[in-house]
Amino acid sequence: MLTMQDALARLTAYWTAQGCLTVQPMNTEVGAGTLNPATFLRVLGPEPWRVVYVEPSVRPDDSRYGENPNRLQTHTQLQVILKPDPGNPQELYLGSLEALGIDIRAHDVRFVEDNWASPALGAWGLGWEVWLDGLEITQFTYFQQAGGLNLEPVSVEITYGIERIIMALQDKTHFKEIIYAPGISVPSEGPGIGNVAAKGISYGEVFGQGEYEMSRYYLDDADVAANRQLLEIYAAEAQRLIDAGLPVPAHTYVLKCSQAFNVLDSRGAVSTADRAAEFARMRRLAGDVARLWVARRDEQGHPLGLVEALPPATATATPAAKTSPRALIFEIGTEELPPAEARSARDYVQRALTEGLSGTRLEHDEVRVFATPRRLVALVASVAAQEPDHLRQVRGPKVGAPAKAVEGFARGQGVPVDQLETALYAEAEHHVARKHEAGGAAAEVLAPVLAKVVTGLRGAKNMRWNDPQLSFSRPIRWLTALWGDDVVPVAVGTLAAGRQTRLLRTASEPIVQVASAETFMETLALAGIVADPEDRHDLIVTGAQDEVYPEGRIDVAGESALIEQITYLVEAPTPLLGTFDESYLSLPDAVLTTVMRKHQRYLPVRDASGALLPMFVTVANGPVDVELVRTGNEAVLRARYEDAAFFYRADRNTPLPDMRERLSRLTFTDKLGSMADRSGRIAALATSLADSLGLSSATLGRAARLVKFDLGSQLVTEMTSLAGVMARDYALHAGEPRDVAQAVYEAELPRNTGDDLPASIPGALLSLADRLDLVTGLAATVGLPTGSSDPFAVRRAVLGLLAVHRAHPALSGLSLLDGLRSAAAQQPVPVPATVLDSAAEFLARRLEQALTEEGKPVDRIRAALPHHARPSVVDTLLTQLDTLVGNPDFVAVAAAIQRARRILPPGTRAGYDPSVLTEPAELALHEAVAGVKPTWGADLVAFTAGVEPLVEPLARFFDEVFVMAEEPALRAARLGLLATVRDLGEGLLDWPELRL
Repeated sequence: MLTMQDALARLTAYWTAQGCLTVQPMNTEVGAGTLNPATFLRVLGPEPWRVVYVEPSVRPDDSRYGENPNRLQTHTQLQVILKPDPGNPQELYLGSLEALGIDIRAHDVRFVEDNWASPALGAWGLGWEVWLDGLEITQFTYFQQAGGLNLEPVSVEITYGIERIIMALQDKTHFKEIIYAPGISVPSEGPGIGNVAAKGISYGEVFGQGEYEMSRYYLDDADVAANRQLLEIYAAEAQRLIDAGLPVPAHTYVLKCSQAFNVLDSRGAVSTADRAAEFARMRRLAGDVARLWVARRDEQGHPLGLVEALPPATATATPAAKTSPRALIFEIGTEELPPAEARSARDYVQRALTEGLSGTRLEHDEVRVFATPRRLVALVASVAAQEPDHLRQVRGPKVGAPAKAVEGFARGQGVPVDQLETALYAEAEHHVARKHEAGGAAAEVLAPVLAKVVTGLRGAKNMRWNDPQLSFSRPIRWLTALWGDDVVPVAVGTLAAGRQTRLLRTASEPIVQVASAETFMETLALAGIVADPEDRHDLIVTGAQDEVYPEGRIDVAGESALIEQITYLVEAPTPLLGTFDESYLSLPDAVLTTVMRKHQRYLPVRDASGALLPMFVTVANGPVDVELVRTGNEAVLRARYEDAAFFYRADRNTPLPDMRERLSRLTFTDKLGSMADRSGRIAALATSLADSLGLSSATLGRAARLVKFDLGSQLVTEMTSLAGVMARDYALHAGEPRDVAQAVYEAELPRNTGDDLPASIPGALLSLADRLDLVTGLAATVGLPTGSSDPFAVRRAVLGLLAVHRAHPALSGLSLLDGLRSAAAQQPVPVPATVLDSAAEFLARRLEQALTEEGKPVDRIRAALPHHARPSVVDTLLTQLDTLVGNPDFVAVAAAIQRARRILPPGTRAGYDPSVLTEPAELALHEAVAGVKPTWGADLVAFTAGVEPLVEPLARFFDEVFVMAEEPALRAARLGLLATVRDLGEGLLDWPELRL
């Protein structure tokens, strides 16, 4: 059996053989190997650096007294830094797994998107979690920034979670059971020692006492006052050392600050303001240390040398011209793309290549593009061998222009003046040069088109690697460009296209030659790679259904988003059925499915009634040892469920007031206070709204006092998407009335577009208050979202606000603008009127968008949009318009109002002197108007009935009366009469927008 001690030695030896230095762990507590100066300082600047070291990583908040099977306050990381990016870090990493004895051809090893950031260090990077049969064993990151400084060159960080790896390899269910070392060789007659030697020394025997005692210290015994004092001392010393120009000891004291802060946090002694202030201070100190380190290395002349940039690639020679059309294949090979990025990149390549080919004169078929996690493949079934020749006409000066201008034009075009011709442009004759352009051969014409596609690739968040000219969501590692049998001579950055492609990393030949563009897709298919995402989707669905038949079924429609994600996580889907112990079905369904979907990307299995079965389907990538991978995934899920059960039991034993009290230690934002502050604002606002609408109730009063309490639970801390779900569960367990528990749950609804809406009025009011508070506070502090960026999900909150209001007629009397004002009054920051105006406009635009997407006619939406503050009123008006546009009376009155608006000069006021009127038609209209009683509010049906007596008099008035009479008094009376008619519909609709 591989012991943990052996694993550390093997990994160290492997990376040393790859040119890494071996250094020692940091001699003060660090939360991760990243904080060791061998990483944090050495990734800065232009010097090369390769290092491997073991780092005990201390995280006080993860203290569990040694009771949780998977959670430790001190766990063991093995840290590797490769600077610069060697170009093949994933392959090197897979080699390290083989050094541990892991057969990567039997196991399912995958790179799953995980972007890393440390705001306190001003550091971030893009990369993956590495999964071994569903278990996260490594963090793999391309560092982009540290200490607020952009990193050039980029470093690759590989961080192994050693306990997790060894638990999987040794098939242990608790970290204490890990065999740490083979045992101590001593005489067998020693009492009991022989047994230790035989079974080996366990992790618990070595570290169990320390794990318990340090947990006791962090959670129960740490002196808060002393640690506060230490925090200030360490921060002051760090600043003094920075001022003295000593970055290494300064960094040590920044780390001590971090540990003192973490101890205080684990003791519950960090307020919202404290957290924001300390993060800002540590970020500033870390930035000062980083800049100082870079300056010191510059002064020393970079003792380790400088990283040389890779030379640009040289394209292959242009092939000889051909005569027959052939297929074009263009493959952009990447490291594993995030699913959303793969989809958007596929769309981009489709668009860019289609436009690029359209800009040539090559005849070609339709562009088809496929995407997998590791490749973007463009296929054009036929592209002509040659462009046709072209006679290009270039416009020059007008005929009659000065001779020098004409001569200059001719010289610029390379033709004699006497060979210029003339042509008509916009009714003016111009000199023109007609130039014969020979058509280009396919390969030379395609090369710049394909190169531009690559350089134009961008993701939602982009990174750099060892290619200085490229930037994308993940590194681009190879290009395959073939037109028929020929390589298209494409060169971009350090990459030159060839005829090689890469198959699965576990294939017997991971890199193969492709004979021609026509055989490319077949080459992938024979290797098990399914390039078309639609085909992969179908294989996943049918394979999963086959695995669970006949005992269960997959809810394909309900799991569509997850299936779509899985489709872009694998390129050779292999569905596998796993099971778990039925006892876990005692946990809430939402807990079970959240773990399966969010954490593991497993498909839940249900019976015919929709109840969960103790089964799941995972989808491996490529051929694997099915039993080995099934067992591994089952063990991972078991550990996840054990964690969930541990937290669930602990939460159910925690009184609700204690959970709610923890909200004071959770930050909403640095300017808007803690989650306790936010829950208090929601409660007060919901109660105020209820009072104004006459909807107060004991249920609302109690639910308001509990709202968001479950954010203080351990389970929701681990799985935030369970907020509300666990509130209901814990409230019922604590003896709260069912309607109160339901209202607290409904306060979180809707969680996304299409989600359930609150069914009860108390739940709806809490939901509205929640979203009004969020939108108002964030609008005042960080601004409303623009473009695609929306880190606080304000758009989702506004859409939820609109949906809840529209779903409850009882809330129709509530103006959301009044709600925003009420929410603004409770914010801890000023909310200017301009911010409220912007929020109202944002709300109106989202309502217009939502109604448009529902298929409502745009003119009617815009006509009803003045009521956007009461979305349910807008719905009512649109429903009424559906019928009334076919009512002749309504159409006539609406047309008259619109006509009156066109006739009336701006600013014309309603009101007139009836005694001035003389014509029968205008007197008839006056009498009809006098008989109308405007009591319809926002009811178009009542409005139509109320103004129906005006239809005939209005028609006569427009036919028989000249409004703009010469006599001023008469003209004013007629205009005033029309303005009165106009104003009968004032505020009901935006009449000019209505198209009849």
